[in-house]
Amino acid sequence: MGIDQDESALQVASARIKEEHPDLSFIALHGNFAALDDLLVKAELPGIDAFLFDLGVSSPQLDVVNRGFSYAREAPLDMRMDPGNQTITAAEIINTTNEADLTWIIRTYGEERWASRIAAFIVKAREKQPIRTTTELTELIKAAIPASARRTGGNPAKRSFQALRIAVNAELDALRSGLEAALRWLNPAGRIAVISYHSLEDRIVKETFAQAARGCTCPPEAPVCTCGQKPILKILTKKPLVTGEEEREYNPRSASAKLRVAIKTGTE
Repeated sequence: MGIDQDESALQVASARIKEEHPDLSFIALHGNFAALDDLLVKAELPGIDAFLFDLGVSSPQLDVVNRGFSYAREAPLDMRMDPGNQTITAAEIINTTNEADLTWIIRTYGEERWASRIAAFIVKAREKQPIRTTTELTELIKAAIPASARRTGGNPAKRSFQALRIAVNAELDALRSGLEAALRWLNPAGRIAVISYHSLEDRIVKETFAQAARGCTCPPEAPVCTCGQKPILKILTKKPLVTGEEEREYNPRSASAKLRVAIKTGTE
């Protein structure tokens, strides 16, 4: 079964699976994994043996110019994963959010040290006219970041664009909800694997796995356990797995990928 909120991604995946594995029974569900409970009820599945979460934006989404995900080419500031069901675009956030909240979004979701300057430049620019394209925003970000800070680290707009994409699609909230639901649906001895692409995602996965594997939460000085909480996961990757040099050479976008895996414990 495959779940994606991007209908074009579902169509491509369904066609490819049908071509390469014609005997495989495949269910394609349109939706966000934040609604995983509802989607799995709809699919009438009693339990799941394995989950694979592949987070973030996909290469086809980056490469389709008019989606507005890329800072490298001019396009409308959109960034919606599911345009048919989402109304808030990156342009709306850029042009209507107050400076303090815009700073918070860029600093928190983009981990951008120059967030306050970028927000100030955006607010000043939009007083003259709305910011409508990726190119306009990229040039504003470049102007806001001091030249000395732009010499390293790639395109200076990448962190702000990441922040906007996360905000538009509520990605971190969706991830938390999706992981919690997945742990409920996972069968005993079933596995959950998550590929993340930036530290905010990886931190949520790490913390969710750790909490589910912790078991008893009573204070260390308590003589006996009174909480009754038992571990429901065993973590199989003490440190996340990352790509090797060979893979990064033919697929540069894999450089930031981190994989964490855990297995569901028994129900006893």
